[in-house]
Amino acid sequence: MELKDIAFLNLRRRKAKAAFILAGLMIGVTTVVALVTLFQSVSEDISHKMEKYGANILVVPKTENLALSYGGISLGGISLETKQLSEADVDRIRTIPTAQNLAAIGPMVLGAVNVNGKSVMLAGVDFSTSRLLKPWWEFGETLPENGQLVVGAIAAEILNAQVGSEIQLGVHSVTVAKVLGKTGSQDDQIIFIDTKTAQSILGKPGAVSLVEVAAHCTDCPIEELIAEISAALPGAEVMAIKQVVQGRMKAMNQFQEFLYGISLIVVLVGCLVVLVTMMSSVRERTTEIGIFRAIGFRRSLIMKIILYEAALISTLAGILGYAAGITSSLVALPFFTGGEGAPLYLDPMLAGGAIAASLVLGLLSSVYPAVIASRMDPNEALRTI
Repeated sequence: MELKDIAFLNLRRRKAKAAFILAGLMIGVTTVVALVTLFQSVSEDISHKMEKYGANILVVPKTENLALSYGGISLGGISLETKQLSEADVDRIRTIPTAQNLAAIGPMVLGAVNVNGKSVMLAGVDFSTSRLLKPWWEFGETLPENGQLVVGAIAAEILNAQVGSEIQLGVHSVTVAKVLGKTGSQDDQIIFIDTKTAQSILGKPGAVSLVEVAAHCTDCPIEELIAEISAALPGAEVMAIKQVVQGRMKAMNQFQEFLYGISLIVVLVGCLVVLVTMMSSVRERTTEIGIFRAIGFRRSLIMKIILYEAALISTLAGILGYAAGITSSLVALPFFTGGEGAPLYLDPMLAGGAIAASLVLGLLSSVYPAVIASRMDPNEALRTI
């Protein structure tokens, strides 16, 4: 009979204590796996949802202007050596070292046009990137074609513009493809068209007034992106919409700290359960251990028996704990995402880590009881017979 067989038979004879150790470790593994899975799933869900808020980085030409506006009322201003951006500058943004963290880059050219005797702001945009940068526009499946207008809600009322109507912009006669719903933003007062057509109408070939950038801020620090874009465009001022970025990062950092704190507490409790239960098991087996020592079992063999038992229970606890943790995460995820469906984060490395961590913690918690068992005096132990 091998040592592992002895350990297995001991567990079968003491099912209650084995189940108690199993439950202690399993609860710890389940909690940690559930929290880690929830954190990753919620992080991915928040990152996806935050992208729907549009651009979170704005790139504009450097200027020495002082803005003379307050509460939406503009008094004008004097431009001193205002630099211009170009389409080449937009291409430089796409080549920064962490460009993979940029979800969308939207150049925009701005200018005033006269429509039926009224001055209106014309914005040239890339409609294909507007799904990420301005998702509240709700284009649906079909994007406006080149040369077609998208009109803000207030601008449509003032200009009496409707879908299908024709508007004369200089020498260009353009068709209104969509009238936006009210957004409560400056978009309500602007008319939009594709960038190339806007550059032609405004007489600004290749010019870019500003660039909107949507970034995956959970993947890299926003400051790093700003620094890289600033280095690539020394003639531009790069600004972050800090409310969006800081709010997201603060929420995720708080959730992560909560995860670490709860995980540590649960793991310590699980280790304590294993330690106390194994110590109790060793005391109950004083006679058995004394017999082993009397028939020639070395101290190392006694320790191996105890550690084999801990290894068997810990491995099973890791497997069952991972399965229970994933199941718990699946049940709890809708409560953390506002009742909306969100994909569950599954990482094969987490499964291996859960089993390995359970095994290590179980063995470490059993080392002291194993040492106590190995140091028993066989003569003292056999006196209890």
